[in-house]
Amino acid sequence: MGRIHSIETMGALDGPGLRMVVFLQGCPLRCKFCHNPDTWNPGGGQEVASEAIVARAVKLKRFFGARGGVTFSGGEPLGQAKFVRACVGLLHEQGIHCALDTSGGLWNEEVQALLDACDLVLLDVKHSDPARFHDLTGGDPAALDAVLAHLALTRKPVWVRQVIVPGWTQDEAQVRQMLRKTAGINRIKTELLPYHTLGVHKWRALGIPYALEGAQPPSEDTLRALRALTE
Repeated sequence: MGRIHSIETMGALDGPGLRMVVFLQGCPLRCKFCHNPDTWNPGGGQEVASEAIVARAVKLKRFFGARGGVTFSGGEPLGQAKFVRACVGLLHEQGIHCALDTSGGLWNEEVQALLDACDLVLLDVKHSDPARFHDLTGGDPAALDAVLAHLALTRKPVWVRQVIVPGWTQDEAQVRQMLRKTAGINRIKTELLPYHTLGVHKWRALGIPYALEGAQPPSEDTLRALRALTE
């Protein structure tokens, strides 16, 4: 059994092809730009059996085609690594591709086993500098380093992602630092995603002061210049 926040049945942005995206409940990070603060509480959401996740995916399998499948996101799926690994095992029995969308914010034996079990990792690198990582997320940068070291060892395919946040990651030096930090892994794709304010209303509904009040999304010119560094 695990706790999930929600399920998106036809996601096109969370891995290759069309995918069922399972948003896990609970996250150890408190990112200042988080657009899903309603997933933070590990006791929220609803309790679901792994078999129910798989049964729903099997019904959608015909839409996945050769490239699609299931992506586990969050929240932070590493916080329920044992449950997600059980789902992955059952999905693989049905011939369904499994991706893991994670910040790399936790590290233990169950996390290692989950990374080994999935087919693709979507790694959201919040910040490459340890001190700035902690300031931006409240998390332990050592966990991300351990995840990166293991991914470098196993050569698991990885999509590296970073949100371009004004005042935090919106500069060439930081993007270059992120590319150096992830150079040792099997990075098959790099995505720089624009910061947005679509989740601010959730902070207000939860009564949490929004830390980046007034911050504006990066311009297309800024994104184009930064993305050119990854080509």
